[in-house]
Amino acid sequence: MVINEDLMLPSREPVMLLDPDGRPTVDDTAALPAADDLLRGLAGMVTARRFNEQASVLVRQGRLAVYPSSYGQEACQVAAAQVLDDEDWLFPTYRDTAAAVTRGVDPVEVLGLLKGDWHSGYDPYERRVAPLATPLATQLPHAVGVAHAARLRGESTVVLAMCGDGATSEGDFHEALNFAAVFRAPVVFFVQNNQYAISVPLSRQTVAPSLAHKGVGYGVPGEQVDGNDLAALLHVLSAAVGRARAGEGPQLVEGRTYRMQAHTNADDATRYRGDDEVAAWAAKDPLLRLDAYLRGAGLLDDARAAAHADAAERLARHTRDGIAVDVVPDPEDLFRFVYSTPTPQLVEQLALVRDELSRDEPSRDEPSREETPR
Repeated sequence: MVINEDLMLPSREPVMLLDPDGRPTVDDTAALPAADDLLRGLAGMVTARRFNEQASVLVRQGRLAVYPSSYGQEACQVAAAQVLDDEDWLFPTYRDTAAAVTRGVDPVEVLGLLKGDWHSGYDPYERRVAPLATPLATQLPHAVGVAHAARLRGESTVVLAMCGDGATSEGDFHEALNFAAVFRAPVVFFVQNNQYAISVPLSRQTVAPSLAHKGVGYGVPGEQVDGNDLAALLHVLSAAVGRARAGEGPQLVEGRTYRMQAHTNADDATRYRGDDEVAAWAAKDPLLRLDAYLRGAGLLDDARAAAHADAAERLARHTRDGIAVDVVPDPEDLFRFVYSTPTPQLVEQLALVRDELSRDEPSRDEPSREETPR
């Protein structure tokens, strides 16, 4: 296998097709994705933002235990799901709930983990979305395994594995890239560089020219793209998915974006970043950028925008109603979904739990406390 070193290096600056004001950055607008794809992407971003807002409210109401918002990163979330075919797989992180929703997973089921009802609240095989991964980067070797298996079977499946900038400092990230490169697994690693790993800025993570450059050491071509430009994201990610599907091996894409809100509801972001920094990134809002372009091009009017907002509100209402339903947990589910054939240890543990539960239940022959004569 011969690797062209020149094709491995990312561009010097992140790829941008629309500037923050929604103006095309190149004279030839043919480089832009199709209008239908952009309109679909805008609708997805409007829904994703409303979903982020609704989930944050549910935390304040005590309906969710925690919520890691992707507010401001909606372009990355939507593009990641939009570039995949039905047979492809998406491997998200805990922050990629909006990507899972865009892929078609029920938002109530997506939030099952964050509510504390399930380890994963949805069937991964239904939409080919792996469970949300809360540990950093642990899903990446799994994604490579799925991609490698698909290649061995002769399938055209591509896996898109998402992670954050902090995850690139984890061993799993490096092991996944190396394994994928050696076995030419059809996987696209998509790093959402939102500038902070909780409170740790990017400058304390790496001094590499970009996170996309990290692929060079493994023989994985990389590219960096403006993560607040949906048009550029669709262009770059689609090309990466296409190369992986064509047998060119793994690809690494870094999306430069920003986490507008705190790491989670338990985080105080004012302790490590200033209002001026947040305001500067707010001016690069991905929704406003694409909205401005589409309106200027005559592709978006108030009626279509209102339809997008209505669809987003319907999803928010569905999410509210679904989360409000309390789930009565079955303790045996802790053992039921671990292995298809339970191990002897699980069988023993299940028996212990059943014994404990039976001790807590009142005997059928004994009267209840209310019925006990005084």
